[in-house]
Amino acid sequence: MKVKELVDKLDLKVLAGGQGLDRDIDGCYISDLLSDVMGNAYEGNIWITLQTHKNVMAVASLKELSCIILVKNLVPNDETIAQSDEEGLPLLQTNLPTYEIAGMVYNLLHQ
Repeated sequence: MKVKELVDKLDLKVLAGGQGLDRDIDGCYISDLLSDVMGNAYEGNIWITLQTHKNVMAVASLKELSCIILVKNLVPNDETIAQSDEEGLPLLQTNLPTYEIAGMVYNLLHQ
């Protein structure tokens, strides 16, 4: 599945990094601890989090993640948005809490 398909099927808002919507998705990781994501997420994973600061982009880029989904309509700061656009790493937003969007992502990836 491509990030663009995920956006369309889950009605996610693209906040930045739209040039990376053709990235392939190969799983999902959910955590709000950057060190946990660094140690356990895999290349191509979606990252679901409530963290909005610039370091999120550094970790996502280092791990070569497919995209980041911010939950609960959280809004990233300007530095995070700029980094997302610069790297072409999609930064997405949902109004749903983590539990609900995680279930929807799981169902999409396992149908």
